[in-house]
Amino acid sequence: MTNGPVVWRAEHHEADAVGELMIAFRNHLKVDWPSDNAFLAGVDRLIEDPNTAFLLAAPDADSPPMGVAQVRFRFGVWWASEDCLLEDLFVHAGARGKGLGRALVEAVIGLARERGSRRVELDANEDNATALALYRSFGFDAQDDRYGGRNLFWRLHLDPS
Repeated sequence: MTNGPVVWRAEHHEADAVGELMIAFRNHLKVDWPSDNAFLAGVDRLIEDPNTAFLLAAPDADSPPMGVAQVRFRFGVWWASEDCLLEDLFVHAGARGKGLGRALVEAVIGLARERGSRRVELDANEDNATALALYRSFGFDAQDDRYGGRNLFWRLHLDPS
């Protein structure tokens, strides 16, 4: 029996559990799109992709998953290696404070190292003090100014047409 959080890479038969956690994350953010079906179909599509990993976390070995991390890998020419993007990390409110977020980030970093990644990237809302403190505790820094200025994470959202 394991004491404390357990983390594992989700397999195809766990796609529904991953999808439900991603839907809970969407609901936590108070948005209503993508639909439940779109989330479930997206997870089902990505869970077999070798450049995507969904990690699940539970408070202990006898509990269901209460946390999820979506991780994507892509080759980056500036580092001559894969980049790791921690795209999403979510822990159910009732399971917060039990170390699941920390265990998920540790697992993401471990997976990135296993794949030979030279950096892990993520974005977090500036008002999410808990997440920012967690990421800072691992050494993540939004103030990377090695090229003479602060790096900013920007997005352009394109409307489907």
